[in-house]
Amino acid sequence: MRKIFLLTLLACCMLLGAVAQAAQITDVKWGVNKADVLRIVVDVTDTAGYAVDMEGDTLNLTVNADKGAQVPHSKAVKSSLADSLKIVDKGSYTVVRVPLKQRLLEKSYKAFVLKKDPATGRPFRVVLDVTPRQASYSGSGAATTVVSNRPVVSNRPTKNNSSIKQNTVIKTTTAADKKADKKKSSSKKKNDNKKNTAAAKTETTVNKPVNKSDTDKLAVIKGNGRFSTNGGLDGKIITLDAGHGGSDPGAIGSDGTKEKNITLSITKMVKEILEQKGAKVYMTRTTDVDVFGPNASDAEELQARVNVGEKYNSDMFVSLHINSSVNKNVGGFSTYYYPKTDNDLRLAQNIQNKLAANFGVDDLGVRQANFYVIKRISMPAVLVEMCFISNEKELTLMKGQWFQKKTARLIAEGIEKYFA
Repeated sequence: MRKIFLLTLLACCMLLGAVAQAAQITDVKWGVNKADVLRIVVDVTDTAGYAVDMEGDTLNLTVNADKGAQVPHSKAVKSSLADSLKIVDKGSYTVVRVPLKQRLLEKSYKAFVLKKDPATGRPFRVVLDVTPRQASYSGSGAATTVVSNRPVVSNRPTKNNSSIKQNTVIKTTTAADKKADKKKSSSKKKNDNKKNTAAAKTETTVNKPVNKSDTDKLAVIKGNGRFSTNGGLDGKIITLDAGHGGSDPGAIGSDGTKEKNITLSITKMVKEILEQKGAKVYMTRTTDVDVFGPNASDAEELQARVNVGEKYNSDMFVSLHINSSVNKNVGGFSTYYYPKTDNDLRLAQNIQNKLAANFGVDDLGVRQANFYVIKRISMPAVLVEMCFISNEKELTLMKGQWFQKKTARLIAEGIEKYFA
């Protein structure tokens, strides 16, 4: 019996040792894209929690994983933001320190996770994007950071910030694209008859100065068509983007609720409401999939979403997301735009006004941002953050049909108001 007990005890110790070593950092990489956004990627052998905070002029990414022996203590960086980064082993967790050369604006650092992908051999990754001042948005309110549902072992208080991907790769045309183009051509012919009956609209090139008095009548020529900004919903072409999906869960709530599932559910509801009012609505995804495909880079995935809006000559592009923060008291709605046309801000205001006036949560307002999908697309576009999955009260709300239906209805009403 004593022998059996000792063998059992040894097995338990070995199991505990394996668990303790399950999450280990195997590499820390960095890169800078065309927008001068510094990206730091931490490869981890297993799922690990993380947090981001500022400590003076140093940005800290804390990851709940051991530092592998092969990972260096520091790396040189070539960026307008930093010259180096340090990887500090804290025993049960690791801190990647980034001494900054310039002071950051609020919400200029974004973090998110990418799941392990056995098909491509990619490990679990914690990604941090840092945007320089000249590329940051202007606005007020609390900054946020996405945090996974595994706790971070750290005695240092963390501050808030959230997630974005910023590289540039254009998806090539596939057979599926060509098939979709044929459907688009057929659909556009039907909708052209409806659009011709709408009120007269002023046309101009994208870069041509626009008389402010004509803003509400604008129909801007774009790469392969023109977008309309008034005349009601009937016949309008709208692309809806359900944030994240497939290998990217987005932010994760304390109970395991995934952002990608909430965004898809609400996006489908918005589509149904808009179609009932005569709009032609396309979605970047209708199921839990990666839009480009499971082997895509972040840039390919984001560009694939942009391509959907361009492919169908959309009059607007609306991307729906759920926010998250290490500060569990932060909550509320916010709507982001990039001022590439005369109508992006107006679209954001119409949607945000509807949400803010009809919910008993904080109004975080309309904010300008450098987000890929709203910046790189030609038509008016916004990204809506539909409350915080990290806020327990809002997490409970967003899982319910009442919240999802009401949010969808108000977003649809904001879109309808924009076209009025």
